[in-house]
Amino acid sequence: MVDFFTQSVFFGVFLSLGAYFAGVWFKRNWKLAILNPLLAAILLTIVLLWLFGIDESAYQSGAKYLSYLLTPATVCLAIPLYEQFEQLKKNWLAILCGVVSGMLTSLCSILLFAVLFRLDHNTYVTLLPKSITTAIGMGVSEELGGYVSVTVAVIIITGVLGNVCAEAACKLFRITDPIAKGIAIGSASHAIGTSKAMELGQIEGAMSSLSIVLSGILTVLGANLFACLW
Repeated sequence: MVDFFTQSVFFGVFLSLGAYFAGVWFKRNWKLAILNPLLAAILLTIVLLWLFGIDESAYQSGAKYLSYLLTPATVCLAIPLYEQFEQLKKNWLAILCGVVSGMLTSLCSILLFAVLFRLDHNTYVTLLPKSITTAIGMGVSEELGGYVSVTVAVIIITGVLGNVCAEAACKLFRITDPIAKGIAIGSASHAIGTSKAMELGQIEGAMSSLSIVLSGILTVLGANLFACLW
């Protein structure tokens, strides 16, 4: 029976979607921040593959079709930004400064991490795109000579942590302005964090969506400069 399912072209797609909807059910019923649907889906998929002895390549052969939707899904984040365009025009300088600050903080923290733990160059550049969306981060990592598969994992972990901790962090540091919340979440935890920003409000979601785009562009430039520092 297991062989029958794994030989299906769309086995990976159905397993991924099933695990994600299970994660949504967990979050809806227990309402705990740690029960992020994406995190739950990742863990559940790993457990199922291990439990039934399914080879990763069999899963990946079908799951890859979901990856094709990653770029258009990211582009769709422009919709809430369009709806809040007036806010963008009124606060463009503050927004730009916030995104640049977030980008520099991310890159500097990785540089400090590399110095403290004496990371080799390839591992260092692998971590540089951790706070930008996967579609851009994979390209940056590959261009700089990093380990792309590790970059993807780090980006997902960063996004999930941002999604889980964003609301608590805003309360802890008394960040109440919706624009500031959105910029902070989007520049730190890309699209996964943006889903949390959208839960907080329309302005937060729109600003977070904008941060994804600006952070991605700025990190492409910044990562190439920081790659020369270690």
